Amino acid sequence: MKPDWDKLMDAYASSATQLVADVDCTAEGKPLCDANGIRGYPTIKWGDPSALEDYQGGRGYSDLKTFCEEKLKPMCSPANIDLCDDEKKAEIKNFQDMSASDLDAAIAAEEKKLEDAEADFKAEVQKLQEKYQSLMEEKEAKEAAVKSAGLGLMKAVKATASKSGSDEL
Repeated sequence: MKPDWDKLMDAYASSATQLVADVDCTAEGKPLCDANGIRGYPTIKWGDPSALEDYQGGRGYSDLKTFCEEKLKPMCSPANIDLCDDEKKAEIKNFQDMSASDLDAAIAAEEKKLEDAEADFKAEVQKLQEKYQSLMEEKEAKEAAVKSAGLGLMKAVKATASKSGSDEL
C-alpha cells in the first residue's frame, strides 16, 4: 500500500483544498494518532480535521484516487457553512449557541457512548472466546474418550483383517 499512498500524496501535493499525508504514529505523530483513535496500522482517516472519519474503501491507487476525487473536497462544516443544507446549518447553529462548558459536556457524553460501545464489544468478544475455549475443551475430552474406548484398536483390527483377506474377525 505504501507505494500507492506515496503516489497519491505526490498527486495531491500542490492542492490548496485537499491534503493527502501520512503520519508516523510511533514517533512525533503519536499524540495526533491517539487523539484520532488510531489503533492499527495502516489506518486511513479522512474528512474535517476536527472530526476525521474512517476510510473503508480499497487500498490500491485506483480506489484511493477515485475516493479523493469524489470525497476530498470542501464539505459542510462550521468553516464551510454555505455548503450545508438547512438541517445541518440548524444543527451547527445549535452547537455554536452552546456555552463552551455545555459543548464540552455534550462531546464528553458522546465520546463516553463510543467508549461504552467499545467496552461492551470487548466484553462480548471475551465471552465468545471463553465459550470457544470451553467448547474446544469439551470436544477434545470427547475425542480422547472415544480414542481411549478403543477406536484406534478397532481400526487396527479391521485393517489387519482386510490385509489377510478375511471378512471375519
